[in-house]
Amino acid sequence: MQRDELRKKILKDVKRFHLLKKEPKFVPGQSKVNYAGRVYDEKELINLVDSALDFWLTTGRFAAEFEKRLAKFIGVKYCSLTNSGSSANLLAITALTSPKLGKRRLKKGDEVITVAAGFPTTIAPIIQNGCIPVFVDVTLPSYNVDCKQLEKAVSKKTKAVILAHTLGNPFDIDKVKKICKKHNLWLIEDNCDSLGSKYQGKYTGTFGHLATCSFYPPHHMTMGEGGAVLTNDIKLKRIVESFRDWGRDCWCPSGKDDTCKKRFKWQLGELPFGYDHKYIYSHFGFNLKVTDMQAAIGCAQLDKLPGFISARKKNYKTIRKALDKYSDKFIFCDATPGSDPSWFGFLLTVKPDAGFSREEIVNFLEGHKIQTRMLFAGNMLRHPAFDGMRKAKKGYRISGELTNTDLIMNNTFWIGVYPGMTDDKVKYMTEKIKEFVGNVKA
Repeated sequence: MQRDELRKKILKDVKRFHLLKKEPKFVPGQSKVNYAGRVYDEKELINLVDSALDFWLTTGRFAAEFEKRLAKFIGVKYCSLTNSGSSANLLAITALTSPKLGKRRLKKGDEVITVAAGFPTTIAPIIQNGCIPVFVDVTLPSYNVDCKQLEKAVSKKTKAVILAHTLGNPFDIDKVKKICKKHNLWLIEDNCDSLGSKYQGKYTGTFGHLATCSFYPPHHMTMGEGGAVLTNDIKLKRIVESFRDWGRDCWCPSGKDDTCKKRFKWQLGELPFGYDHKYIYSHFGFNLKVTDMQAAIGCAQLDKLPGFISARKKNYKTIRKALDKYSDKFIFCDATPGSDPSWFGFLLTVKPDAGFSREEIVNFLEGHKIQTRMLFAGNMLRHPAFDGMRKAKKGYRISGELTNTDLIMNNTFWIGVYPGMTDDKVKYMTEKIKEFVGNVKA
């Protein structure tokens, strides 16, 4: 009883501690306008301390709660937490290499189609699993995969497609799914930048065989570090969690025994009958579990997620309205037909005849304390990581030309729309962009 009472007192003090925090007043030109960041209150701190007092440390009660709640929110059957969105992508691709999938499993030398205009950890797991990434261009103003090029890219070696919804804007899911169904391809949705986006009234992350999420601080909600793999397929769920949890065959939750009710009645591989199922390994796996302290933060963030999504949409709409008259200078990002994006950022591509370069406007904004970001890798193939593969001319394939991808690499940047972006910060950003464009000599 004393411990329970003391816990309540500690958590009450945590709330008081947070309420003493004062947010600095925004001063235009002096205060930094971040492109993204954490948005939280005392509830995240209370959950974090509550979890710390349990001292469970690994995956536990908060992780189980989070997985159940996020799956319900998105509209999928299963959610498997992991330690980052990058690990989620690694698990999603690696899961498809499982012998349990028979003829459909990915093998070394098989092709996986993706785009070069994105984040490297969408691409890295393809290479890390010995498969061949096949790159296709994107279209503007959607900034998503060119579905005509996607269709042309399919070969006899193609086994899967992994695509991100660019900065929250869903790709043309109907067309992509049609192509995947026609050619019997796995589809992985990289949903890391688009939590809360909808397509045809359904949340993204529900359309692929697998989908991934990220909870890094700049994302739609945060655990600090953290990610998840989503699926409706129980076999894929168990394979993902096997690779996540050392490669074990057992699916018992952390700290639990005998979920299958025949722990000592299995005979797998060349092991003796009755070998402890908790120590039977069906894959060469990793340890990519999340801690319960991270999940505790996530549970508090989930309560705020609908509000976060609304704020992102509001900020995006405000910026677009303010800058729309400059469509002769910029290529904006148009929502895919049938979609309702939960925007990750506000994309701007400087048109070649705009009269200024991306470097000039980015330096101007950064000089006025407005953070900017590139569209991640721009063109991943141009990066030092690909030097050896480019010189050897092997290990990857390009289908068609990457014209728009290179334009993005040279001319595209984005600014923030995250929930911590107050009205005065949004106004300051748009005024500075107007000021810059207005000063450009004709």
